[in-house]
Amino acid sequence: MTRLKSAHGGNTREAAALMGLTADQLLDFSANINPLGMPESLKQAIVAQLACAERYPDVEYLQLHQALAAHHGVPAAWVLAGNGETESIFTLVQGLQPRRAMVVAPGFAEYRRALETVECAIDTFFLREEDGWQLTDRLLPALTAELDCLFLCTPNNPTGLLPDRALLTAIAERCRALNIALILDEAFLDFLPDEPGFIPQLAHSPHVWVLRSLTKFYAIPGLRLGYLLNSDEQAVARLRQRQMPWAINAFAALAGEVVLNDLAYQQATYRWLREEGARFYQALGEIAGLKVYPGRANYLFLRCERPDVELQYALLEKQILIRSCANYPGLDARYFRVAIRSREENQRLLTALRQALA
Repeated sequence: MTRLKSAHGGNTREAAALMGLTADQLLDFSANINPLGMPESLKQAIVAQLACAERYPDVEYLQLHQALAAHHGVPAAWVLAGNGETESIFTLVQGLQPRRAMVVAPGFAEYRRALETVECAIDTFFLREEDGWQLTDRLLPALTAELDCLFLCTPNNPTGLLPDRALLTAIAERCRALNIALILDEAFLDFLPDEPGFIPQLAHSPHVWVLRSLTKFYAIPGLRLGYLLNSDEQAVARLRQRQMPWAINAFAALAGEVVLNDLAYQQATYRWLREEGARFYQALGEIAGLKVYPGRANYLFLRCERPDVELQYALLEKQILIRSCANYPGLDARYFRVAIRSREENQRLLTALRQALA
C-alpha cells in the first residue's frame, strides 16, 4: 500500500510534505527524466530569444512541425505537436471518438482517462506475471471487430519491456483487417537508438497513430512538448482544427526546433544509458529481496519480495522517492519503478535499498 495519492511519478511536493521536507530535499527516482538535464544548446537558445515571450507563437507552429517532420523523414502534414504527449493523447481521442477501445494493463493511466472523456467503453487486456509482464500473441485473438481503438506503449510503462517486432507487425495487420485504430505510444523510444519504431511503416499504415515525447529524453518536463504522427493528412488536419489555438508555449516550440539537431547531447545520452543502465541493472539484481525485470528504457521495473518492508516509505525516510506501481491495474504494492539516473545518484539508491532490505 502506498501512502501517496498521486497517479504519476514526479510529485515530489506530495512526497516531501508527507515527510516534513521540501521538494528539493528529495532525490527523485519516480520520474523518468534524462539526468543529463536540459541541453546546453537549448538553454542558450532560450536566453538568446527571451523576447519571443513578448509575442504570440505562430498559431500553426510551421517551423516546429517542419523540424519534427525532417527529423523523422516524413511530410510536415503528418505531424501535429501538442502541449506534452498527454495533450496529444486527449486530442487524438477527441478526434477519433472511439466507442469501444482496448488498453493494456499495467500501462499509462492517461489512455483510460482520455477515453473516459468521450464515454468510450474500455476493455482491459492484462499482461501476466508468468509471461514476465511481456506482451505476447495472446493479444491477437483478443482483438475483435467490436473494437475500434487499441492503445499500446512501446516500450511499456511501467515495465520498460519492448514487444517483439514480428508481434507488433502482426498486431498492426490484425488491426488493419478489423478496422481498429492502433495507437502506439513511443514516448521512451528515443532512448533506444537501435529501435526505429513504427514511423518508417506509417506510409502504408494509415490506421496507425504514433505518439512521441521530447519531455523525457531532453529533460524538459516543465516545457511540455509531444506530438503525434499519422500518414492520413486529412485525418491529421481534422485534429489540427480541433486543437486549442496556441497550445504550445513559445519556448517549448523553440525547444523542438533546437534539440533535435543536438547530436552531441544525443550521443552522450546513448553512452550514459548503455553504460550506467547495464551497471545499475546488474547491481539491483544482486540485492536480496528484489526481482528486477530486463527493461530497455531509461527506467527499471522491480518487485519487492519482502512483504514486511514498506519499501517506498523506507526509502522516503532516506529522502529518496521511487514510484510505487500499486495504482496500476494488474499490479499490487510489491511492484515499483525506478528511473536510471547518474552513477552517483544510482549508488545512493543502491545503498538505501540494501539497508532497507537488510
